[in-house]
Amino acid sequence: MIKNCSRIGCSDSDVIKQVDELNANSDVHGILVQLPLPKHINEEKVLTGIRIEKDVDGFHPLNIGKLAMKGGEPLFLPCTPKDCLELLSRSGISIKGKKAVVVGRSNIVGLPVSLLLLKANATVTTVHSCTSDPESIIREADIIIAAAGQPMMIKGSWIKPGAAVIDVGTNAVDDPSRKTGYRLVGDVDFEEVSKRAGWIYPVPGGVGPMTVAMLLKNTLESAKCSLDRQNLWGLS
Repeated sequence: MIKNCSRIGCSDSDVIKQVDELNANSDVHGILVQLPLPKHINEEKVLTGIRIEKDVDGFHPLNIGKLAMKGGEPLFLPCTPKDCLELLSRSGISIKGKKAVVVGRSNIVGLPVSLLLLKANATVTTVHSCTSDPESIIREADIIIAAAGQPMMIKGSWIKPGAAVIDVGTNAVDDPSRKTGYRLVGDVDFEEVSKRAGWIYPVPGGVGPMTVAMLLKNTLESAKCSLDRQNLWGLS
C-alpha cells in the first residue's frame, strides 16, 4: 500500500521505490495505483514501473498498447471498461455491428472502453469536450457509455428508444435533505433516460460493484499465473 503520495515532499522516485518493493514481493499478486495521481507525480513513470504480470488495473503502457493493436491480447484489461462489456454480455446485448457512443476520452475509462468496443466489432464514436452537437451523435447510438464526469448531462430526449445505457460517471451534487449534504448521481439523467432506454445501469449500484469484481478476477488470474510459473520452475 502506498501512503502519503499526495504530500508535496513525495517524489516520483519515492512512489516507484514502493512499487518496486511490491514488485519484488512474491506474496503480492496485484498492484493498483489509485488514479489520477497528484499533479507533481509522473503517472506514466509510476505505471510503467509496475511489473506487467501484476498490473491488475490494466493501465501499464504495454497492456494499453496491446489493447490498441488489432489482434493484440493484453495480459489484463482495465477493470471498469472490462465490466462495461461484461454488463452488456450478461444482459444479452449484442455489440457486433451496433453504433456505440462513448462520452469521455479519459485513459481510465473512455479511451480503453472505446478500444474494447472496436474489438467487439461495434462502430464507435467518442464524444468529448470539443465535440460539436453531442446530442445529435448520441441520438443515433444503440449503446451509450457515459464517462464524462458531468452530472446528468445526458437527457432522456437524447436517447434512441431501446438503447443500452451504461453510466460510469459518479458525481456529488448538493442535496440538503441528506445528512451528508450531497447525493451521488451519474452522467445520465436516470429518471428521464430510463423511460426511453431498453437497458440502463444506475449510479450508484451499477458499474461500481462490477468494477470491484473485475479487479478481483484480474488479481485471481495473476495469482494463478504466478503459481503456474512457480510450478514450472519447481519453486512450489
